[in-house]
Amino acid sequence: MHLFRITFCALGLLAGLGCAVATPGAAVPASDEPTREDCNAAVAEARALASALPADHLSRYFAERHLHQALVEAGNGEFDECLDMAARASDEVRERRHELRPGERLKVLGVDE
Repeated sequence: MHLFRITFCALGLLAGLGCAVATPGAAVPASDEPTREDCNAAVAEARALASALPADHLSRYFAERHLHQALVEAGNGEFDECLDMAARASDEVRERRHELRPGERLKVLGVDE
């Protein structure tokens, strides 16, 4: 049984190599990975949406936090995470998930609080 497995694996590898050699001129598909330009465009679009809200709007506050994180991810080379955070910011502005009742205020704590 062990010899059968080794033979089967060896034949599978040879078949795979044969397919690779048989198609040397095959075009390599373009990368589906996002780029820094994609990230910058998504952040700019989300920032434009957020700036349409009043400065004290709670959804704008959360959208700006998402945009900040998107830029951090882009700085780390994680452009897919950047696009995800920019999409979250856009959703936050479009859906306006966070609303303050009249008289309520958002208290943002500092680092030392």
